[in-house]
Amino acid sequence: MSAPSSSSRFTNSPGPPLIGALLRLPWEAVRRRMLDRLGERGFDDLDTAHLAVFQYPGPHGARPSELAAELGVSKQALNYLLGELERLGYLERRPDPGDLRSKRIALTARGEDVVRVMREAVSELECEWEGRLGAKRFAQLRALLQELVAGSPRTSSGS
Repeated sequence: MSAPSSSSRFTNSPGPPLIGALLRLPWEAVRRRMLDRLGERGFDDLDTAHLAVFQYPGPHGARPSELAAELGVSKQALNYLLGELERLGYLERRPDPGDLRSKRIALTARGEDVVRVMREAVSELECEWEGRLGAKRFAQLRALLQELVAGSPRTSSGS
């Protein structure tokens, strides 16, 4: 990686960006691309907070309490987002056949379309990054990230 230019936000920082920033900045580019594509396809009622609900592996079939724990948000915050997404026609909360006191999240056709557009947007960005890095280096990046994810405590929940 080259040194930051004199106009960089990092110029006055105590050193080069740490791994958190190096992961966060591309993630911000991913979110921007998803929101741009969603807006272009008519899903302009979604914002950054809603993206968390749709992130891999998706909410379909999850209990709201499970999804809240996976996302690291309170049940109240998640229920607020689910209520908005339900009102906008992206998902439904249906009774859990195994526990009638509980609900399960089900994506509507509109919600499935959102997931498809989000995946297309990220795939497009991946192609651009592969073009910048080259196929071999991009494959290495993906393999290294998958290796880190495999050692993560969240992988046991299927994320």
